Amino acid sequence: MDAKLINPFIDAFITVMPQIGFPIPKRTRAYVQSKVITNFGVAVMLGFTKQIRGNVIYNMNDDTAKFIASTMMMGMPINEVDAMAQSAIAEMSNMLAANTATNLTALELEVDISTPSVTVGKDTKIKIGSGQYLTIEMDMGGHKVDIAIAVDRDM
Repeated sequence: MDAKLINPFIDAFITVMPQIGFPIPKRTRAYVQSKVITNFGVAVMLGFTKQIRGNVIYNMNDDTAKFIASTMMMGMPINEVDAMAQSAIAEMSNMLAANTATNLTALELEVDISTPSVTVGKDTKIKIGSGQYLTIEMDMGGHKVDIAIAVDRDM
C-alpha cells in the first residue's frame, strides 16, 4: 500500500474534524485487513475514481455516530441514528472526502468522489475491495472512528 495515497485521508481527518467543532483526533493504531469490514453500528462508504480507484469507509459505533450527528447539528440532542442523523454524518464524510481530494490533487492526482452511502446495523458486513486494505483508528476525545482505506492508483 502506497503511503502517499493513505496520508491524504489521515491528514483530511486530522485537519477537518477540529474545524467543524470536534476534539483534535489522535491516531491510536493502524492495521491491515482483507476485503470485508464488520460494521460497528454506522458506516459511511465513499468511492474514488479517475487516477485513484477504490473506497474509504468511516466506521463507528452508535454512540460516536450520535456524537458526530449532534455536533454537526449544532448540539441538537440525538437519541437515535435516524434519517436526519445519517444525513449529518454523510455530510461530514463529504467534507472529509473533499479535503482528501484536495490533498490528492496536490500530489497531481485527479480524482472524483462518489455520493456517500450510509449503512446502519451493527455486525453487518461491507465489502470494501477485493484485496487487503489499511484501517487507521482515530480517537476524538473517547469517540473512535476507524478509517478503512482501500485505494490504488489507476494504471
